[in-house]
Amino acid sequence: MNIKVNDTVKVMAGDDKGVEGKVLSIDREAGKVIVESVNRVYKHIRRSQRNPQGGRLSKEMPVRISNVMLVCPSCGAASRSGRRQLDDGSKERFCKKCGAGQGAISPPRNRG
Repeated sequence: MNIKVNDTVKVMAGDDKGVEGKVLSIDREAGKVIVESVNRVYKHIRRSQRNPQGGRLSKEMPVRISNVMLVCPSCGAASRSGRRQLDDGSKERFCKKCGAGQGAISPPRNRG
């Protein structure tokens, strides 16, 4: 899974197909992500001292990570991402369409 928090992703399946949004959180064990303004549901809130008005709260629900694709910041297309090792020993994510780097995954290894 080469998706991190604050990445821009595009939904590829489901009711919100084609919508782009920012990743708010990731649950790696369940394989789900919460994307901004995607898969919104209404949660009905009862009146209480904390919420005297009550009503409906709109919130995002998780989406399967297999249903989203990372949007490359350089080419702007939703594409698969891979990881490659650089000459200094560090690893980075890269777009498989245009080959542009998308940030480091791990720091360089100390060889001594």
